[in-house]
Amino acid sequence: MADTISELDTPTDIASNEAKSVAQALNGILADSFALYLKTKNFHWHVSGPHFRDYHLMFDDQAAQILGTTDAIAERVRKTGNTTLRSIGDIARHQTLTDNDAEFVKPADMLKELREDNLKLVETLRKAKDIVDEAKDNATSGILDDWTDEAEERAWFLFEASRRD
Repeated sequence: MADTISELDTPTDIASNEAKSVAQALNGILADSFALYLKTKNFHWHVSGPHFRDYHLMFDDQAAQILGTTDAIAERVRKTGNTTLRSIGDIARHQTLTDNDAEFVKPADMLKELREDNLKLVETLRKAKDIVDEAKDNATSGILDDWTDEAEERAWFLFEASRRD
């Protein structure tokens, strides 16, 4: 009977220890992306007040964008010959962003919290960029640039939405 883990060995030209470093960085990003997605959807579902429609739609758009990155992140991990997250518990063990389980959050606080979380994600993406560049993982490096730009744009929109006249 074949070793089931070896069945998942994807060939890669990235050195084993560097591929593991890339996978660890990407799995952290994946966990934070799922945490940020769920928080953004939570706020989408629970936003209230005079800007309800604008925030509700913006949060939904942002959540969809975040969720849209998760498959690509996981596939990059697999393409480097590693395995990725398997469960909500696995996500919780890897995430660095904090959850928000509050029964009520003011809309202004939602904007601020999501902005800060997106900026933390940008920080994590920049650190990962250094790791993948050192591993000469050009494909992941290029994609990280796109994900960084998207997270910066989300933070910008959240900042602008939070400004007062």
